[in-house]
Amino acid sequence: MARQERAIRTRRAILVAAAQVFDEVGYEAATISDVLKKSGMTKGALYFHFTSKEELAQAVLAGQVDSLPRVPEQELKLQQSLDEALLLAYLLKQDTGDPIVQGSVRLTVDQGSPKDRLNRRVPMQAWQEHTHALFREAKAKGEVLPHADVDALAKLFVGAFTGVQVLSRIMTGRTDLAERVADLYRHLMPSIAVPGILVRLDFSPERAARVHADAMRLREAEAEAEAKAEAETESVSDAEAVSDAEAVIDAEAVTAVQ
Repeated sequence: MARQERAIRTRRAILVAAAQVFDEVGYEAATISDVLKKSGMTKGALYFHFTSKEELAQAVLAGQVDSLPRVPEQELKLQQSLDEALLLAYLLKQDTGDPIVQGSVRLTVDQGSPKDRLNRRVPMQAWQEHTHALFREAKAKGEVLPHADVDALAKLFVGAFTGVQVLSRIMTGRTDLAERVADLYRHLMPSIAVPGILVRLDFSPERAARVHADAMRLREAEAEAEAKAEAETESVSDAEAVSDAEAVIDAEAVTAVQ
């Protein structure tokens, strides 16, 4: 068990270092040597977990979804969509962010070379489908204007966010990303939200830090509940194993007496 946990930590450290390198210099310029230097790991340890730079990058891309903590459910689904955008903005900032999210977003938006064979669609497709589901739910609840096409809206909002974060990264190193995202939603929402809903939405960029804190508390609570459930399952399994063993012993004892 200790060896398995150590392997998991090693893989995570390599993945985080790779994500940081990809975010700093992009996929084309990144090298395995850069990742080794940043992670402090040996070449053998890296190649035990990843066979190439491409495999490392694909793992970073795949890790984006798991790295995003779940935003607590909101009464207004349009507010929940806004909160998720603010959370992503918060996680992309250099001082408060998550390296896997930062690295995967850089990999996603970089055009790269056709030869690199990276599947950049995975995180973008997941984000688009999730946004579509939220907008569909919001429309079903009467938050969205009747004429609005939620499929087109999902593509528009994800595309607009992508452009805003690229501009913010170039201009300020993403230091103003929460403000830019808040402005984006403040200008787009009036075209889709029912007036009575629009006035209830909180567009303040300061909300990003609060959403992040709430999301992390929710993640911790869910992790504790999962660990407790696993412990209870193991306890039941152990009890059943003991009971089965006792039954076998009893049966053998009866046979011996006979």
